Amino acid sequence: MHDALPPGSPMPLVSVLVPAYNHERFVERCLDSVLEDPYPAKEIVIIDDGSTDGTGRRIAAWTARHGNDIPVEYVRRANKGVAATLNELAARARGDFLRLGASDDYLLPGGLDAQVDYLLGHPDKWAVVGDSEVVDQDGRRLYDSGMRDLHHADKSLYATDDGIRRAVISQWAIGGPVTLVRRRALETVAGWSESLRIDDWDFFLRLAAHDAIGFIDQNVCAYRIHTSNLSRTRDPRLRVHHLMEARDVAIRRSAMFEEPYRTLLLAQSHYIGAKIGFLERRVCAVTVHMAAYALMLLMSRTRRRVAHHVLERA
Repeated sequence: MHDALPPGSPMPLVSVLVPAYNHERFVERCLDSVLEDPYPAKEIVIIDDGSTDGTGRRIAAWTARHGNDIPVEYVRRANKGVAATLNELAARARGDFLRLGASDDYLLPGGLDAQVDYLLGHPDKWAVVGDSEVVDQDGRRLYDSGMRDLHHADKSLYATDDGIRRAVISQWAIGGPVTLVRRRALETVAGWSESLRIDDWDFFLRLAAHDAIGFIDQNVCAYRIHTSNLSRTRDPRLRVHHLMEARDVAIRRSAMFEEPYRTLLLAQSHYIGAKIGFLERRVCAVTVHMAAYALMLLMSRTRRRVAHHVLERA
């Protein structure tokens, strides 16, 4: 393992970034999983983002018990949202590699080793994602693969840069804390957009535009489904708001991509527009957006075939 390191080199420090909010039932399992992971060079940076339950007390008690076992930086402050919290966590971290965590999920042993190995062996990649197993609020396994079983993704797409671009644009299937990112990548993609309520897709689109994402077909975390996160996704008003944000992101980020990916992302903006129209019961809007989506999807596929033939002839 770690063959890309010169003999005798110290292991690169991994900072596990944990934004915590109202997860008093789950946060200690999250922190335990970082401590239990066999990767030796690691630290925890955790921010309680204005929790109104006992999350802060649980973190403080855990830190008091294990502060000598692993370096921990813990901050408790008023709520600022996930994106602002992630940016602050990254600024406080000391590691060259940043593992994105979540206080209701937990790491699986060996995931850090595998992801560090990948990035050491692929210096052109800025981030690597893995898969997750899906568990319920009591830790019982629901699905073996979050990508395949929960998001119904074609994991074979993630084998190539072209496939990853197309997957990130149109088959978003990254769930849970499955990403290890190089710190220097944040300087290029400018971290997380604090104007967005949910920034995951925007962040990964910016990475995909640089062909900067790698993939390992290994479960690196347990993604937990529980009452709180399900209630958020089922609220129709929140769903419309999130979809409107996503549509704006698709339109804005399309300029970062060359063809055929630009057209594919614009097609996705119409598909999202159709979802909004459906939730708002606007049949005409659904029809118009789906027609535009179908046309632009056909255009992107045609342009992809043309580009492929050009490359073959070259």
